[in-house]
Amino acid sequence: MRTIGDLAFSELTEVAELIRGRQVSSVELTEGILQRIEAYDGRLRSYATVTAESALEAARAADAEIALGRYRGPLHGIPVAVKDLCYTADTPTAAGGTIHADFVPPCDATVVRRLKEAGAVITGKLRMTEGAYAEHHPSLPTPVNPWDAGTWTGSSSSGSGVATAAGLCYASLGSDTGGSIRLPSAQNGVTGIKPTWGRVSRYGIFELAESLDHIGPMTRSARDAGVVLSAIAGEDPHDPTAVPDAVPDYAADLRLDRAPSVGIDWELTATFDPPTQAMLTEVVNIIEALGWGVYPIELPDFAGISADWERMCAVETAAAHAATYPARAGEYGPALAHLIDLGLELSAVEYQALLSRRRAFTGRLKRIFHDVDLILLPGAGLASPTTDTMASLGTSPELLAGLLVPTAPLDISGTPTITLPGGFTERGTPIGFQLCGGDFSEQLLIRAAHAFQSATGFHKKTPVLRDSAKAVA
Repeated sequence: MRTIGDLAFSELTEVAELIRGRQVSSVELTEGILQRIEAYDGRLRSYATVTAESALEAARAADAEIALGRYRGPLHGIPVAVKDLCYTADTPTAAGGTIHADFVPPCDATVVRRLKEAGAVITGKLRMTEGAYAEHHPSLPTPVNPWDAGTWTGSSSSGSGVATAAGLCYASLGSDTGGSIRLPSAQNGVTGIKPTWGRVSRYGIFELAESLDHIGPMTRSARDAGVVLSAIAGEDPHDPTAVPDAVPDYAADLRLDRAPSVGIDWELTATFDPPTQAMLTEVVNIIEALGWGVYPIELPDFAGISADWERMCAVETAAAHAATYPARAGEYGPALAHLIDLGLELSAVEYQALLSRRRAFTGRLKRIFHDVDLILLPGAGLASPTTDTMASLGTSPELLAGLLVPTAPLDISGTPTITLPGGFTERGTPIGFQLCGGDFSEQLLIRAAHAFQSATGFHKKTPVLRDSAKAVA
């Protein structure tokens, strides 16, 4: 018989069935997760705040409801955590900085409220880079990759990637403006969905760049990600940009209606590092063995639009921080301050040129989905880079643009993607890839990723953790 510890790396949907059948209680699961956080997170530093008391209260309420036959669905009683830019009415929300360290929002973000309505148990707030940009605030802890302490965790949803990979929650929420769900998903070996822009409400979310920001799930499998996405997606009267389209039950039917066609730009692929190229080649071999068609395509200028992304983001970030920057500039870390300064320096004429290129790029990309169902890309422009390599990310335009080549363009276009592990480096650290689809193709993306994960075991591999008390300083 499996113990609670044995369930730490189980998929959310597997544990949900145990709760539904009352083979395990939400309180037992929650206590187990809290014990793991205490044991391991002193070293991994993925949580900004652990809400143990309210989590156990929610778990007890879930068990009582389930005992009365009031089962709400697969999130009922499941311990999950949210990125610390999601408003939480009972817990400070600092967005990775120090300026808002004591800010307790007046309400929950829509996505947090919907998780609670689905019965999820919120175990805490997860660390992130400052303001959801490239680097962590210099006075705050930086999360540690559970696979290898010298390997980059990804940004900005670093805590979400680490906690999910390390079995410190069964799912988490991240945000993505230039790659911030996909980068930590790829670096930590988890599955993340960046939904179509507008599919998920952004009400109660600290902005990085309003027209680029996306909120989505980070989980252990495509099925799990579908469960969370179904819970958080949908129209919202508080967010006029949230689309009113009905939300499918993404995890209800995971069968592909037919073999999808997949496009890959081999010329672009040749610009990535050898481990990334090798991983993509292996993924192509696997999906061809599944019977999917793989076709060469020519993508619009991903490298060029990626180089534009920083300046686009900078203008919107300057607007989002107008109340505190430059008035409190001394409290900002160098990377976020650099970005805001860039935005303040950009002229209206220069910004209009960026918007024109954005519209042209988006139109060209959308037309490709007339010819293929999916596009295959890596989850990051570099395969599992070290922390030393990424030390200057926030102030090095060349490094940032290169890293974001496969990710930032899809925020610019608002295109949905799912990121999942597709291999490992010689160091044993994960490498991820993306499947990208047309607008509101999340159902297809989840089904395709589930088919890949049913045929492979990459997503089932887990890091070997060391107890914080035994960690070497």
